[in-house]
Amino acid sequence: MQNALELVYWIPLLPLLGFLINGLGRRYLSKSLISIIGCSVIFASFILSCWVFMEVKGGNSHVAEYFNFISVGKLIIPFAFQVDALSSLFLLIITGVGFIIHVYSTSYMKEEKPEHFGRYFSFLNLFIFSMLLLVMGANYVIMFMGWEGVGLCSYLLIGYWFKNNDFNKAANKAFIMNRIGDLGFLIAVFWLIAKTGTVTYADVFANVSKLNSTDATVITLLLFIGAAGKSAQIPLYTWLPDAMAGPTPVSALIHAATMVTAGIYMIARSNVLYSLSPLSMNVVAVVGLATAILAATIALKQNDIKKVLAYSTVSQLGFMFLALGVGAYSAAVFHVMTHAFFKALLFLAAGSLIHAMSGEQDICNMGGLSKKIKITYITFLIGCIAIAGIPPFSGFFSKDAILLSAFENNKILYVVALFGAGLTAFYMFRLLFVAFTGNFRGTEEQRHNVHESPASMTIPLIVLAILSIIGGFVGIPEVFMQGGEKLNEFLAPVIPLKTEHLVSQATELSLMGLSTATGVAAVVFAWFFFRNYKRSEAGGLGKILENKWYVDELYGKIIVNPLNKLGDFFNSVFEGRVIDSIVNGVGKVVNYTSRQLRLLQSGQVGNYILLMVLSMVLIFVLQFFLRK
Repeated sequence: MQNALELVYWIPLLPLLGFLINGLGRRYLSKSLISIIGCSVIFASFILSCWVFMEVKGGNSHVAEYFNFISVGKLIIPFAFQVDALSSLFLLIITGVGFIIHVYSTSYMKEEKPEHFGRYFSFLNLFIFSMLLLVMGANYVIMFMGWEGVGLCSYLLIGYWFKNNDFNKAANKAFIMNRIGDLGFLIAVFWLIAKTGTVTYADVFANVSKLNSTDATVITLLLFIGAAGKSAQIPLYTWLPDAMAGPTPVSALIHAATMVTAGIYMIARSNVLYSLSPLSMNVVAVVGLATAILAATIALKQNDIKKVLAYSTVSQLGFMFLALGVGAYSAAVFHVMTHAFFKALLFLAAGSLIHAMSGEQDICNMGGLSKKIKITYITFLIGCIAIAGIPPFSGFFSKDAILLSAFENNKILYVVALFGAGLTAFYMFRLLFVAFTGNFRGTEEQRHNVHESPASMTIPLIVLAILSIIGGFVGIPEVFMQGGEKLNEFLAPVIPLKTEHLVSQATELSLMGLSTATGVAAVVFAWFFFRNYKRSEAGGLGKILENKWYVDELYGKIIVNPLNKLGDFFNSVFEGRVIDSIVNGVGKVVNYTSRQLRLLQSGQVGNYILLMVLSMVLIFVLQFFLRK
């Protein structure tokens, strides 16, 4: 096993090399060469990830230590990679979906200047490298390095079009809000070091007996703060919709397979710690479900196609945290996988739609496009069916696993989650019907220019559509097929299997039928209301939802504005009067003292001898008193 996985370090190293080559050579390399380098390094990592995935089947795992990264007293933190069932699955998702997005980007970004084109692909490669470092690290410090890396790359990619100041503000918002969560993560790491003396996963989990209930609760809540920032949970979710400022492939990369799933991975990896703290798990479940419902209600009234998908991502992440909170870690990871397929599909299809509409993102200015861009329409429809949880598409199986776990844990959580699943189907098919059915509502110029995207954009859509259809069968429940739930068995070495089911097969089938009926009913309602959509002004609750519950405005009044005023106060009063006075005073004192001291340099030898004698006497006196 040691020899078989000795080349595992090439998985993150290849994207890093792609970043360096395209980044340093962006002014000299052609677009075609930049595309080849940017895509090929990710594809090579994907091939290696497939090989690693096959090696770890059957419960195998491998830890590769390369050197001691930090060594202070008894604390030794190695630079090491850990490859097991959980990390290998994430490697497939990151490199597989990441490669598809890279291929799509070669066409979507073709109008960029060569140096900007190279900058874009170098940032994409660095993003993949950081995410791979995050999931491959064998300890929390290496994970944190990748964690910070994806935060930096998100800032660079969201603000890619940096000449637009609004985009820069969105990038800053993402960076700053992530730093809030990262501080919680960092404190948790320090706490682990203080209590267990290590940050290596295997050693931490082997020494959980050193943690009392308070330690476990504090550490896991601090880790959850980090996860809430990176995976956009209440109250740190508002950066994610604004991240739509970046190019559409970037939105797909951030929202589908990489950055936002980091929090899910971290909690799933730390399942041993979370299982020690029922309070933390309840917090995770409640916050996740609240986020899912809040984001779903906002998505109901958004008209920017990318904003709808952004709030959809926040909502789906909430469902994943619900699963984590009720102890269904495998179900959360399962939904990460299926979500990567259908959400990447939806974002890339949205990019194809925006491309066809000459940059238009407002769905109210679309309509009647189903016959003009058939491939985009069909693939978008498949993505909507999958996210709505309608069988047999992938989203049905992962969503059902989450709902079943919620039902077994708490019936109230289940009812609210089922309502959220219905909202998901409704707002996604609202988006589909408004954009693709009815009459065309754009300009004559847009009508004339509507066209299907090139093959380099549509082929990735088709691949993702196929995965969105069949991807859920790796976790098909045993109620449908004897020996099912292969994904749970695969993850069992990292995430323990449930030894018993708390509901009968008949109840499980009934719950599946109820969730399917809820989704279908939501689709029918959406068809009834939006098949012949005509734009109208929102009022009442609709206006509140359109303005996203005024959460950004609330944050502005209670956090941003007071901090700005405090900053202005310190700038005008404290800095202007106190700091400047101290600095200027020191300068004046030094200036005055130097002017007086220069008078001693009179040039008279007698004065110098007198000063020397007085100095010697002073030294003798001081020595006399110091000895006493």
